[in-house]
Amino acid sequence: MSRLEQGRIIAAHGRHYTVEFADGALRKCFPRGKKAGAAVGDEVTVSLQGQDEGAIDAILPRRNLLYRSDELRTKQFAANVDQLLIVVAVAPTFSDDLVGRALAGAWSADLTPIIVLNKVDLLDGLDAARKRLAKVADLGVPIVEISAQDTAATREKLLPYLKAKTSLLLGQSGMGKSTVLNGLIPDAKAPTREHSLALDMGKHTTTSTRLYHLPDGAGDLIDSPGFQAFGLQHLTGEDIVRGFPEFGQYIEQCRFYNCSHRHEPGCGVLTAMAEGRVHPERHALYLRILDEQAAAKDRY
Repeated sequence: MSRLEQGRIIAAHGRHYTVEFADGALRKCFPRGKKAGAAVGDEVTVSLQGQDEGAIDAILPRRNLLYRSDELRTKQFAANVDQLLIVVAVAPTFSDDLVGRALAGAWSADLTPIIVLNKVDLLDGLDAARKRLAKVADLGVPIVEISAQDTAATREKLLPYLKAKTSLLLGQSGMGKSTVLNGLIPDAKAPTREHSLALDMGKHTTTSTRLYHLPDGAGDLIDSPGFQAFGLQHLTGEDIVRGFPEFGQYIEQCRFYNCSHRHEPGCGVLTAMAEGRVHPERHALYLRILDEQAAAKDRY
C-alpha cells in the first residue's frame, strides 16, 4: 500500500513534476489519470511509489496562481507566490505593453511587483529606459537598477527584496533573466545566450519552470521561460480593474456604479486622466485588455 505525503512542486516539465518533501528528498511525480493543472509552487499530496517516484493525488488550496491566456493557449507561471520580479533591460528594447500586462496580472493575483532594470552599464540607452519606466515608478513600483554581470552588486541590491519571500522571476526573452538568476543562485547554472542585435530580440534560454532556494535560506526564487506575449483573457472585469490600482480612488467618484471607465459621463477615472492624474497609456492598456476579454467571450 502506497504512503501519502505532502510536498511542494519545485519543477514542471509538461506532465512530469519534481516534488520536494519536508526532509529535502526529491521525487519525480505524475498526476493521476488525465488530471493536470499543477504548477510550480503548489503544495500537493503524493502517493509514494518505489524509491523516487510518486503520484499526485491532490493540489492543496492556493493563495494565488499567476498565469497568462490568449485565444491559443493558457500558460501557468507559478502558484503561492509573494512577489513578481519583472526583468527588463536597457537593450534589447523591452515592451511597455508586456510590462503593463505583467503588472496587471500581478496586481490581479495579489502579488507585489518589482521591476529589475538590467544592463544599466549600457549608458547610451539608460536615460530612455528610465524615462519609459517613469510611469511605472509613479505607481509606487520599485525600480531596481543592476548590471547582472556584476554579481556582487546584483546580490547586494536584490537580496533585501527577496528575503523570506517566494519570488517569481519573469521577463521578456533577452533581458538577461538567466544571468540575474545565476548571480543570485550560482548553483542554478541557467544557460545564457547573447541576444540578437540584428533582430533586437532575445532568444529563449529557459525552457521549463523551476524553483530554487536562495543561499542561506534567504527565500525562494522561481524561474520561468521568457515570454513574448502576456494575454489576460482569463481575468474577470473586477480582476482587470484590480490590475490598475491607480484607478481605485477615482472609481469612487464615478456617477454610475457599473461604470466601465470607457466613455461614461461623470466617470472619475476619465476625469482624472483628463487632469493628468491617470496616465493615458495605462488607460489605453486597460481598454485593450477589456476588448480582448470581450472578444474571448464572443468566441465561446
